[in-house]
Formats: sequence, structure tokens, C-alpha cells
Amino acid sequence: MSRLSWSRREFLQAAVAAPAVVRLPLQQGTIADPWQEAARIVARIKAPAFPRRDVDATRFKTINDAIDACSAAGGGRVVVPAGSFATGPIRLKSRVNLYLSEGAILRFSTNPKDYLPLVYTRFEGTELMNYSPFIYAYDQQDIAITGSGTLDGQADSSHWWDWTRNAAASRRRLTDPATARMPVAERTFGEGAYLRPNFIQPYRCRNVVIEGITIRNSPMWEMHPVLSTNVIVRGVNVDSHGPNNDGCNPESCRDVLIERCTFDTGDDCIALKSGRNDDGRRVNVPVENIVIRECTMKDGHGGVTIGSEISGGARNVFAEHCRMDSPNLNIALRIKTNSVRGGVVERIFMRDVTIGQVSQAVVTVDFQYEEGDTGKFPPTVRDVDVRRVTSQKSRNALSLRGYAYAPVTSVHVTDCRFDNVAQPDVLEHVRDLTFTNVAVNGTVRNETVSK
Repeated sequence: MSRLSWSRREFLQAAVAAPAVVRLPLQQGTIADPWQEAARIVARIKAPAFPRRDVDATRFKTINDAIDACSAAGGGRVVVPAGSFATGPIRLKSRVNLYLSEGAILRFSTNPKDYLPLVYTRFEGTELMNYSPFIYAYDQQDIAITGSGTLDGQADSSHWWDWTRNAAASRRRLTDPATARMPVAERTFGEGAYLRPNFIQPYRCRNVVIEGITIRNSPMWEMHPVLSTNVIVRGVNVDSHGPNNDGCNPESCRDVLIERCTFDTGDDCIALKSGRNDDGRRVNVPVENIVIRECTMKDGHGGVTIGSEISGGARNVFAEHCRMDSPNLNIALRIKTNSVRGGVVERIFMRDVTIGQVSQAVVTVDFQYEEGDTGKFPPTVRDVDVRRVTSQKSRNALSLRGYAYAPVTSVHVTDCRFDNVAQPDVLEHVRDLTFTNVAVNGTVRNETVSK
């Protein structure tokens, strides 16, 4: 198989004038139990069915040729057998399951020219025309990458990762407000821009499965579904420690199940996104209805992260029965934003998570991330519910930093135990923070705090 060729005053005035928002109570064990919604989300997420047809990828010049033939025949599996194979970018099509047999390794080209022509994609929350992701699908349905084989991006300090030293000017141009007013087709980057492609990116797709495979040595974000619905990520092993090597980043997606995966990354393990700054507000699609369960998080900045590219908002996020443990894992539940990003983050739920150690806080909300309070779009974070989470070692239990004119509101911590906590909580501009049966270094807290 050959290689494939508003000011703060305006904000406060609006907040006073706005009608009250009625939200459901968060008590569990009642009709308002939010986890009933999680169960409904999971129940409606269905894996696509594929025709019982196997196409041997080695009988074609390229994997894309095999995918084209399988699609033309009505769909099925494109099977990559055991062995090591060189490839360039792969374009998935509807009703095709790319299946990696045990022992199969796809090694992706390190030549950027192989990832031309430019495609419609996103880089860190902004739409643009850039190099093709390694595995890409646009406006397809019923697609999958399955099996027990390996995807090796072959990124290292001399290929892809070194681009971080030269990308600053392009990133500034991409996030310039003027860029958000341009048609996406005119936002051409690619050669000389040093903006790395993502590894797997289903864009505007429906019914997506990524299951069983191992991913290593990615240029940057590994699994990055965008504007997609009904997505399953199951049993995937991510082992990649390069810059910005987030494990799974659903962006502006709806109805996503991430389960039984292992993440050992150089950045956030799971990071939920919804676009950055003006461009994210232009698209204005939240990431919502996300269920994360039974995952293992090792090295990384955050276990479950929301942000920082969160301008379109996030809601209805559920994480349960996960294991997080590493001196190189910073935070278990991390929400990061600022008044440049903006966005409404609400109804975030975590329960039954076991933490060995994290190097910073167990739960953080940070409105001072990167640019801090320098914009006109104050973020909203509310209704965060953490239950039955245990941690054996951390710097803080909580670190919650809002703004005086836009505090973090309604954070509920219940039946949790945090041991070997080195420093007190960091609380800045927080309203209605409740502790119910929460033990911190053996001292039980039952109180409501507003600071």
C-alpha cells in the first residue's frame, strides 16, 4: 500500500433587566435527578450498522481507493490487516467502517505537502482552510474507525511538534476579529502558516464511532469531532505527549458518549469546545449532551475539561465512574474561560470519580485563563454538581475564580472526601457554593459560601 499523495456596565444593566431564569433543582433521587437525563442521552445514542461487506485495503493502491470502492458498493468494512503500512490523509465516506486488525499499524506521512489540498476545518476553535486532518470526513453519516490496531502520526520534535515555534503570527491572524468577518473559504493558511492538522476530525457528520484503536504521536488534538451528532468514542487508548495533544475534543457537538477510554496525553485528556471568540459566536453552536464514563486519565492538564474555546457555550455534561491518577495530571474537573471567550457553561455533573493524585486542584473554574478579564463577553458558569468524588492528594480541593461583576454561581459539592490537601481553597467571586458532608483532611464541611 503506497503513501497517499459588552462593557461591564452594559453587562450589569442587562443582567438586572433580564427576566429570572428558572432552573431545575439538582437534588438526586427525585424526579429532578439530572442523571436521568444522562440515561436518556445514552439511550438515544446508537452505533450505526454497516453492510456485511469486507474490502481488503491491501488490494488497492491506497486506503482511499479502498474506501471509494467500498462506498460505491453500498458500504461495509475496509479492513487493514496485520502489518505496518505508510499512508497520507484518509478521507472517510458514509457507511464505511475503517477496521484496523490486531497488529495493524498505519503510519502517517510526516510530509506536510501530502496533506494538501486545503480542507474546511477548525484550528483551536476557529474555522479556516488548512491542511487536511490525518483522518477526515465532511458531511458524512454512518462512519467508523474500529478494531484493535494502531494509528501512528509519527509526530516528534522534528516533525509537526516543532511547528509550535513558528505559529504565533498565524494564530494572531486567525483570531483577529477581522478574520471572523471573512468567508471561511478566504481564510487560507496551510504552507508556511505552521498550524498543525488534527488527527481524526469528523466535521458536520452524523452517527460516528471510534472504538478499540490506539492513537499515538499526534501532531495535536487526537479526536476532534466538530458540529457532529450521535458520536461514540469507546475503548480508545491515547498515548501521545506532544504539545496540545488533547485526547478527545468534541466541539459544538451534540449527543456524545465517551466511555472506557485511557488517556495519557501532553494536554487535556477530554476537552469540550464550542468555538473561539468572534468566530465561535458567529457559529454559535454549544457542545451539549455529553456523557463520559469509566475512563482512565493519566498524564495531562485536565481530566475532564470545558474550554477554553467555549464561546458557543456548554451544557448537560455528565462524567462518572472515572479513575484519575498521576503526579503529572493537574486538575480533575477543569473549566477555563475569560471575558474574551465568553460563553455560558451550565449543568455540569460529576459523580463517583476516584482520584489518586493531581498536582493542582480537584475542581477548578478559572475566568482568568490566558487573556483574563480583557474582553467584552463575561462568561457564565453555573450549576456545577460534584458528588462522591474522592482524592488522595492535591494542592487544593477547589479553585474557583470568577469576576466581581460575573461570579461563578451554584457549585454544589456533596459526599466527597479530599485527603492530603496542601493548601486552602482558592475562592474569588463565588456565589452559592455549598458543601454537604464534604471531608477535607478529615474535617467535615456543611455550609454555604459566597465570596
